[in-house]
Amino acid sequence: MIDKIVGSAKDAVSDIFDGAVVMISGFGEAGSPIELIHALIDHGARNLTIVSNNTGSGHVGLAALIANRQVRKMICSFPRTANSKVFPELYTKGEIELELVPQGTLAERIRAGGSGIPAFYTPASVNTPLGLNKEVRVFGERSYVLEHALTADFSLVKCRAADRYGNLVYNKTARNFGPIMCMGARTTIVQASEILPLGGIDPEIVITPGIFVKRVVHIPNPVHESVLVAENRRYPW
Repeated sequence: MIDKIVGSAKDAVSDIFDGAVVMISGFGEAGSPIELIHALIDHGARNLTIVSNNTGSGHVGLAALIANRQVRKMICSFPRTANSKVFPELYTKGEIELELVPQGTLAERIRAGGSGIPAFYTPASVNTPLGLNKEVRVFGERSYVLEHALTADFSLVKCRAADRYGNLVYNKTARNFGPIMCMGARTTIVQASEILPLGGIDPEIVITPGIFVKRVVHIPNPVHESVLVAENRRYPW
């Protein structure tokens, strides 16, 4: 019997190892798996390379993981946002690495990795610092930069509902990076606000099929990053 439900966030992240590449879903707050990230902080894996849209907010979630000095390198599109405090300070001191990637290119690199496509050409970053030392080819009359696919050892993803097979549906914009990150990792770990019985998700609306998901943990009342930041909360509590 296939049953991908695990008992806790702690159990779900227990095999993430030092030096792993970890994709973390989210578009700002939407889709950010705060409970899984906090479990990863408690777990203690270090020297991580994190692939995410941004570097977190305040001192919770991804920002707290960075503050705990568990992240060696960030691959992201927005290293600094209104409430990002931790990463800019560490980066200015030279204590963390950054690979800056245009947002559309980041999404396509992840999608390509999950689809078995090793590289692709894109017009984004042509004649900019982000295109330096990268192969450029001309198709028609336009130049394109070669970008390599991204894959990961693990993905941490937040969804609205799942079943025990690992089929997933998302809440509106929380769908942003989640589906492609599920495809792009060897081990995908998902926190779900609701666990539905088999057949409880209409097959026509399944966004991520269970074949891409390894573990699901039930988090019925997930915290909201913006609330924690507004309350000036810090993790570990």
